[in-house]
Amino acid sequence: MDDSKDGGGLAASSTRPYLIRALHEWCTDNGFTPYVAVHVDRTVQVPMEYVSNNEIVLNVGFDATSNLDLGNELIQFKARFGGVAREIIVPVDHVVAIYARENGQGMAFPPPTPEDAAARQPAASAPRGLRLASDANGGNGNAGAPPVETKPEPIAPAATTPPEDDDPGAGPSGGRPALKRIK
Repeated sequence: MDDSKDGGGLAASSTRPYLIRALHEWCTDNGFTPYVAVHVDRTVQVPMEYVSNNEIVLNVGFDATSNLDLGNELIQFKARFGGVAREIIVPVDHVVAIYARENGQGMAFPPPTPEDAAARQPAASAPRGLRLASDANGGNGNAGAPPVETKPEPIAPAATTPPEDDDPGAGPSGGRPALKRIK
């Protein structure tokens, strides 16, 4: 949806990072706090204790971040969560919304597809996170049984409390906001 083709049939770059940067600038210029809602999977580096239903909402305002880089492939910055500085790395295609905390105006994007994540990861890289140890038969503890595939749960709005001033990971109403169209 946010990838397009130019007149010559070549794939043009995604519009998503440009729209994110534009809305970030709009929020900043108007005195609003820019928040991004992010779909979290193993390719996203965020404090997992703040993730709810595979989603986290991050304050990406200049007051809440340091070394903010809104790149074409990644959004990177440092932020404090509960007083502890953390390095945040978010693939741009995992941003599902950017909006102003104060009024909810912004833009939503489609969530990433499994093919997007697979295409971005190098073949030689080891998966991040926890894995089951292999048993003597080379399986996952179920000798002879085929591997079990799991599907992620659908994203639903989180039911959390309003954000604290020093918590850039919390959303204004806990989950994904009700977005308004920008005119």
